[in-house]
Amino acid sequence: MSSEIIGMEGRAAFGAFETWYRVTGDLGGEKAPVVILHGGPGVAHNYVDAYKLLARRDRAVIHYDQLGCGNSTLLPEKGADFWTPGLFIDELENLVDHLGIRTGFHVLGQSWGGMLGAEYAVTRPQGLKSLTIANSPASMKLWVEQANRLRADLPADVQETLTRHEQAGTTDDAAYQAATMMFYEQHVCRVVPFPPEVTESFAQVVRNPTVYNLMNGPNEFHVIGTLKNWSIVDRLPAIDVPTLIISGRHDEATPATVQPYKDGIKGSRWEIFEHSSHMPHVEEQDACMRVVGDFLDHNDN
Repeated sequence: MSSEIIGMEGRAAFGAFETWYRVTGDLGGEKAPVVILHGGPGVAHNYVDAYKLLARRDRAVIHYDQLGCGNSTLLPEKGADFWTPGLFIDELENLVDHLGIRTGFHVLGQSWGGMLGAEYAVTRPQGLKSLTIANSPASMKLWVEQANRLRADLPADVQETLTRHEQAGTTDDAAYQAATMMFYEQHVCRVVPFPPEVTESFAQVVRNPTVYNLMNGPNEFHVIGTLKNWSIVDRLPAIDVPTLIISGRHDEATPATVQPYKDGIKGSRWEIFEHSSHMPHVEEQDACMRVVGDFLDHNDN
């Protein structure tokens, strides 16, 4: 294990735009680097920062902010037709080439990042050694169905507040936000108060809401954006790299939303973290890093 972890930040030109990235560890090391795809869309890298701990096993870990959020180029003027999975696949491919890791790399995507990772793996990109899909639904229809099931377990007054403001189009109201947080504390992150890196990602969405609002909607269970009909279920058999699937027992990505990945990706392995919701990398950090680290080590060759 390295006694010193090398790190660097940079920006990759992506057409007229820039993608901010950070490397923890040594890109020149013997092990293939792992690229971390954050969720949202548009939530930025902060809340998945813990995956940098994988660098303690002598592996470079690459975080980046997808276009439209965080430290990358912000494009609040762009409409819904601009923000597509294809755009973010192109951005990832560009980053891989910019960093010179085409000869071999792993991808780990969390939530929307896992959806994006699956979309990417379906294209069978050169150099991809493995895929980790963390806390991700295989279709948004399943996601919304399950979110509504979980939401029905909230106290009646909380449900009434959510419904009333959604129908009125006042989802930015403080009462609606407070009701939303009750859902989040059960099914998004059960470490309360949220750690600073998680809070920062939520704050980042408030500052830069374009991508999240246009592709998803105002929150995790009121999905009215361009992804509302998204599904990868029928395309999953095209994924031909070793695949690890992660979810939490209390995850908003319930077993029903995750099961198609296990069914559709040949040889995939599914690990459920019993004391976690949507962020095992925060909620059961040591166990999560061990499971993911062992999987990556096993699939370097």
